[in-house]
Amino acid sequence: MKALTQTHCEACSANAPKVSDEELAELILEIPDWNIEIRDGIMQLERTFLFKNFRHALAFTSAVGAIAEEEGHHPGLLTEWGKVTVTWWSHSIKGLHRNDFIMAARTDTVAASAEGRK
Repeated sequence: MKALTQTHCEACSANAPKVSDEELAELILEIPDWNIEIRDGIMQLERTFLFKNFRHALAFTSAVGAIAEEEGHHPGLLTEWGKVTVTWWSHSIKGLHRNDFIMAARTDTVAASAEGRK
């Protein structure tokens, strides 16, 4: 299987299937630092990244925004002093799609090269 970071997102319409329980169990192993959160009945992937200051956190937010634009799939981003919380889910299906796992893995790649990580 191609690594998530090497895969591109596919177009996701409102009738696209959410990941199955089996797919979820497999995919979450590829992004072990991410948590599954349920908000308003919607399953989401979330991770908080720590930085030395606001400038580094903001630069990371911008880098995540750039990869989101490239794929046309956009996260929730909460940028604070010294931390950024990234939340991925597919709005159109109100849950998790393989695209969310792809983008979480890509976010980890951006984080690995980010300046100012704690």
